[in-house]
Amino acid sequence: MVKRNIVVEKVIRTPVERQEIEIVERKGLGHPDSLADGIADAVSRALCKYYLDEFGTVLHHNTDQVEIVGGRADPQFGGGRILNPVYVLLSGRATTTVGNELVPVNKVAIQAAKDYLKSTLRNLEVDNDVIIDSRIGQGSTDLVDVFRRKERVPLANDTSFGVAFAPFSETEKLVLETENLMNSQKFKKKFPESGEDIKVMGLREDNSITLTIADAMVARYIPDLDHYKGVKEDMEEEIRKKADQITERPVNVQINTADDYDRGSVYLTITGTSAEMGDDGSVGRGNRVNGLITPNRLMSLEAAAGKNPINHVGKIYNLLSNKIAGDIATAVGGIEEVYVKLLSQIGAPIDQPKAANVQLLMKDEGDFSEVKGKCESIIDLHLSEVTKISELFINGELTTF
Repeated sequence: MVKRNIVVEKVIRTPVERQEIEIVERKGLGHPDSLADGIADAVSRALCKYYLDEFGTVLHHNTDQVEIVGGRADPQFGGGRILNPVYVLLSGRATTTVGNELVPVNKVAIQAAKDYLKSTLRNLEVDNDVIIDSRIGQGSTDLVDVFRRKERVPLANDTSFGVAFAPFSETEKLVLETENLMNSQKFKKKFPESGEDIKVMGLREDNSITLTIADAMVARYIPDLDHYKGVKEDMEEEIRKKADQITERPVNVQINTADDYDRGSVYLTITGTSAEMGDDGSVGRGNRVNGLITPNRLMSLEAAAGKNPINHVGKIYNLLSNKIAGDIATAVGGIEEVYVKLLSQIGAPIDQPKAANVQLLMKDEGDFSEVKGKCESIIDLHLSEVTKISELFINGELTTF
């Protein structure tokens, strides 16, 4: 049996739900930072599938360097025009040759980026409004060597850590579900005026919540200012209905608060994303692996999107820690909050972290030894099955933002 360095401990702190101020943010799918994350992961998945199809195994790659440089646009009620296209730079490292065979890494990457943008931004004409440039190079020799070593379990290619927490607070659920609602097909069908570049900022002050939402409204569906005002009010009402399903706390919903109706200055776009007009994006600047930005909680600054899903612990341990935290919160009674931290050591098997630490905020002073044993079993099981994370990611069942 593998001996793993698992430590489960009780901690004392004020649970998030009882803190006076709570701040939660989510950058929606069309936000430039989320687009960079999504493209990076799309390129990684495409390379994984190409490597598997052609060579029977996933080869070394990290495509976590994506930069989006905003374009220039002239949106007007009822339409507008793109003046300068958005520029997307794909960078990172990958296996470009196998023996004497060249791998068309950049071709695969560009096509993956195009496909992702087409599936995410319904009003963007990818072939006309975007320039995609791929400069992915050959991987570092020492990291490739770690990747290639034939072991029962992959060896960590970095000394890094992943963190997670569970369960979500009401404010966290509300912020996440609000963006999910607004970027759902049902919502877009009812409100085609709503763009995909949505940012939801949640603030809970004691017992009341304010949602400040930025939505890059699509000009072609908005003939005039009165229509803009009306659809914004209708969307706010739809979000309030959703909020009533999540919390009994009073929720104040405000969309595009920088609008100045007297000056006719409102948030209009042609494509549904602010990337069309000077707003840039980078991998790792947006949501954490759980889909949120949560300053009241433990967070990792790891840019997980685009990193290879086989042995890059910056990706794997953040995904895994979220699954561990969720399972402990669901399966183990008496816990108010659970925090998980996994630390790797470069060159060591990824199922044997340097440290696996779980901190528990208990609801009462029950039998901690029983709780501790259950937590240790859950962690041990997940670590023994750590390679499942790779398959789940490649199949699109796990996301990093």
